[in-house]
Amino acid sequence: MFAIGDLAVYPAHGVGVIEKIEAQEVSGCKQEFYVMRILENDMIIMIPTSNVNNVGLRDIIGKAELPRLYSILKKRDVTLDSQTWNRRYREYMDKIKTGSVFEVAEVYRDLLMLRHDKDLSFGERKMLDTARALLVKEISLAKKIGESQVEKDLDKLFDSPELTQAQAM
Repeated sequence: MFAIGDLAVYPAHGVGVIEKIEAQEVSGCKQEFYVMRILENDMIIMIPTSNVNNVGLRDIIGKAELPRLYSILKKRDVTLDSQTWNRRYREYMDKIKTGSVFEVAEVYRDLLMLRHDKDLSFGERKMLDTARALLVKEISLAKKIGESQVEKDLDKLFDSPELTQAQAM
């Protein structure tokens, strides 16, 4: 599925590069592993090639999928949960762990909108930072532009009058 040098997304950790494919013996069974280095922090992850689908390893988003992603980010007529921060935190963490860039975009959008209404908990602020970092890295690679430009684009998107209007409702 992946070759050495390929970029892939590992859920909740972000984009990484497949540095090698190696065989190792685990519990008496020989298994093939992708050795992946996460670009954001140089963490090394070993993923059994037979377990790729179960862990959610996937290709980075294609350019054709970017309009759908931006549509999620721009959507303002969403109902924000009025549940407790820790329940909301668990729900959002589950979305991030799916590895879907679209779910991560929902978490980012919802937390930014929620932040306009009330103070976020420490965990929610960290999650907002995580979601932003995951989105910035993947969008910059998909669009082949710098991360700082993606950050500016996201900031502009959420400094828009629609967000302010949504908060007034």
